[in-house]
Amino acid sequence: MAITTDLLIIGSGPGGYRTAEYAAWNGLQVVIVEKGHVGGTCLNCGCIPTKILCHEAERALQGLPVEFSQVMERKEQVIGQLRKGIETLMSQPNITLVRGMAVFKDNHTVMVGEEEYQAKNIIIATGSHAKVPASIEGIGQPHVMTSTELLNIDHLPSRLCVIGAGVVGMEFASAFASMGSEVVVIEYMKECLPSLDGDIAKRLRKSLEKQGIKFFMQAGVKRIDGHQVVFDCKGKENAIEADVILVATGRAANVEGLNLEATGVSFNGKGIVVDENMQTNIPCIYAIGDVNGRQMLAHAATFQGFRAVNHILGKADKIRLDIMPAAVFTSPEAASVGWTEESCKEKGVSYVCHKGYYRANGKALAINASEGMVKLLTDDGNKVIGCHIYGAHASDMVQEITVLMNHDGTLEELQDTIHIHPTLSEILQEII
Repeated sequence: MAITTDLLIIGSGPGGYRTAEYAAWNGLQVVIVEKGHVGGTCLNCGCIPTKILCHEAERALQGLPVEFSQVMERKEQVIGQLRKGIETLMSQPNITLVRGMAVFKDNHTVMVGEEEYQAKNIIIATGSHAKVPASIEGIGQPHVMTSTELLNIDHLPSRLCVIGAGVVGMEFASAFASMGSEVVVIEYMKECLPSLDGDIAKRLRKSLEKQGIKFFMQAGVKRIDGHQVVFDCKGKENAIEADVILVATGRAANVEGLNLEATGVSFNGKGIVVDENMQTNIPCIYAIGDVNGRQMLAHAATFQGFRAVNHILGKADKIRLDIMPAAVFTSPEAASVGWTEESCKEKGVSYVCHKGYYRANGKALAINASEGMVKLLTDDGNKVIGCHIYGAHASDMVQEITVLMNHDGTLEELQDTIHIHPTLSEILQEII
């Protein structure tokens, strides 16, 4: 006999478990199915472990001793502690955690092993996996890794080659270089972090170059011969030697094995197709987070999940999914929200650019963090439409602008808001 529930969620990453908790708070009976560890990519082989590496890298830059084996040991301790916390959260009333692979039988029915579960609504939150380009010859060797394998390495590589200068590639490059690896980054595009404001991305890259990271931009990897990476750069063939090669060329939605064909749910190369309520073409099935390919960010998954539950409940919300802050935890950090100069120019949006610099801020000088810049974009009415920062605590500072943008705030309102002295956030308040 099938087990029935109000809501079934497939996947227990930040989208899945936070959505389960929110749905339970709102009175729904929830079953959440997980085939691996709770916490998803973010906790087990993404956001959390990489932030531990970034933290230790900061200590190394400050001249403090960093023992790599202890770093990896601490990583496992933190992951274990957070897993237990999520498992406790999933054991509360109204939530049932089921271990196993979920496979669709029909629009309302999922099989987990021999057990059948039926739900009024189903949310797919299966996340994504590292995408490895099959076109690169020699990519299957053991020293050629994705971020998942590199996070489980038992030694600090002397020479690390990073293929791809997106968020994942840049965070690993920064962390391993700070801890003592010789790092080379190979990127196909003209600049690193293509989703970031170009001016900020360039300044961040220059800062990382000063730390010893070598970049080859507009370069395409042809093949990997043993420990040699062969690539074309601006029409010229080059080769470098590396002990470990990280392939950081993007991520792909986890749709394999779900038997979506049994439901008729539409999906393409980017992921499962959804509308603004995260609803698929099958009304009772929703998809949130990386699996829909919209915004591959843990916090995006969480708030998309809240939106999906609100839609199921017929409840209005004020979540602005179009205002999505993001951060890159290099050293220094970079963070952004809203329009970039490039996107404004491409879409013909009128804007004014305002800049502020860390070197003029008392707190930045006091903590020896004078390297950095803030870039604020406003429209013709002085409403803030974008913010881009590189420098210490950029991820914290951009959150203030995210709040302002959620309320259609203006530059004058920012300037009229009292800021504590001395803080880095005064850079925002002093922009004119």
